[in-house]
Amino acid sequence: MRYPLSCVSLLLACSANVYAQDTEQRSTLNDQREVAVTIYNENLALVKDQRKINLKRGQTALAFRDVSAKMRAETALLRSISAPGSLSVIEQNFDFDLLTPRKLLEKYVGQTVTIVRTHPTTGIESTEVAQVLAANEGVVMKIGNRIETGMPGRIVYDGVPANLRDRPTLVMSLNNTSNATQDVELSYLTGGLAWKADYVVELNSNEDKLDISGWVTLTNTSGASYRNAKLQLVAGDVNQVRERVTVSGSRAMPMAAVPVAKVADMQEESLFEYHLYTLNRPTTIAENQTKQVALLGASGVPARKEFLLQGSDYYYQSAYGDLGQKMKIGAFIEFDNKESAQLGMPLPKGVIRVYKKDSNGNAQFIGEDRVDHTPKNEKVRLKLGDAFDVTADKKQTDFKKIAGTSKYNYVFESGYEVVLKNAKKEAVTVTVQEPMPGDWQVLSSNHPHTKASSNTAVWKITVPAEGTSKLVYRAQVRY
Repeated sequence: MRYPLSCVSLLLACSANVYAQDTEQRSTLNDQREVAVTIYNENLALVKDQRKINLKRGQTALAFRDVSAKMRAETALLRSISAPGSLSVIEQNFDFDLLTPRKLLEKYVGQTVTIVRTHPTTGIESTEVAQVLAANEGVVMKIGNRIETGMPGRIVYDGVPANLRDRPTLVMSLNNTSNATQDVELSYLTGGLAWKADYVVELNSNEDKLDISGWVTLTNTSGASYRNAKLQLVAGDVNQVRERVTVSGSRAMPMAAVPVAKVADMQEESLFEYHLYTLNRPTTIAENQTKQVALLGASGVPARKEFLLQGSDYYYQSAYGDLGQKMKIGAFIEFDNKESAQLGMPLPKGVIRVYKKDSNGNAQFIGEDRVDHTPKNEKVRLKLGDAFDVTADKKQTDFKKIAGTSKYNYVFESGYEVVLKNAKKEAVTVTVQEPMPGDWQVLSSNHPHTKASSNTAVWKITVPAEGTSKLVYRAQVRY
């Protein structure tokens, strides 16, 4: 029976590799008794892998297999739980270059291999010794006095380099003073594990209450699986002395509105200046997998809807005339993260997707927004889009310079007219927010305003159903 080139190469490589490493003590997932994974927001995780191993007394080599391929080897720490102080690590090597036909060929650049050819008609096999010259974008070999490219036949290797393994492995040279079987723990930091929060909100028909469910989306591209792991998540911005790395891998599918879980699987507690979420049950985080776990759930949360017309400060310094027709007015939803509002739990940063049922009872997507880490008792504000039936026309009705000869002592006075239009069958309230530059004051206005901050004037204007309302005001600014 003839085998494909890759199969023959791998069979020979694996048998040679076992022979080359037969002096090592090997620990696999069969030895694992417990694994705990703490995942941070920024592509970072802490893994604690506990295994039961019968180590030889004295100096020995331990190959700790099935660790993360993205382990930060400088953070690895091995300790004995059952016999504290009995183990000391002399040296360690992290072998993450995995055995494949391509990798094996690359390792043999500059060395000799045996080429086996089969005659196409007679089926007789012949062998030649070849030197591997290159294996980058193809194979280049020197056979006798000629140079050949491509795969000239089956390739037979003498062995496998010691650092080329089938699974990521941490190899440690140990001094062991104990004779008994030990429970040991390997802890390390790794990349390739990340999490984020996703939230689903369903707005009620009156748009004054909402149901919210939170989900944790885990992504594992670390090159290892974590079976029945104790899972913990840290929410917060943890400083790392390294460049930030963007997590690659599969993207979570958008979630449709789902029933709200009354009791979530996560327990929350404070940890330093962060928040720690612990899953109440073990879960398996498989290699190259994205999974979701329930985080929180609440129903009947009071909500507030706001229409916002946001102005600009540039037109208080010069004559502009028409400032816009059918201007977009933003649609926002707000709610309070308080116990009195059925919430009151620190919310990790993530995307909140909002749905509302149509007249047939089908949930329809109406917008989404990203929120940062939100502590308890803070307000959550979401921009869902721009209103279709509520628009504005704005113009500058007057502008003049009152005083000043330079940009440091100018005084300007200007007038404005804002016409708010409402095509809905019910009245709405529109917030008109105007950033005012310099030392400013509203000289006159047909609607009362408030000074929201040192540079912001705010009006709340009620616009009748299928009608219009007009805001007319005059302002003075000093520089």
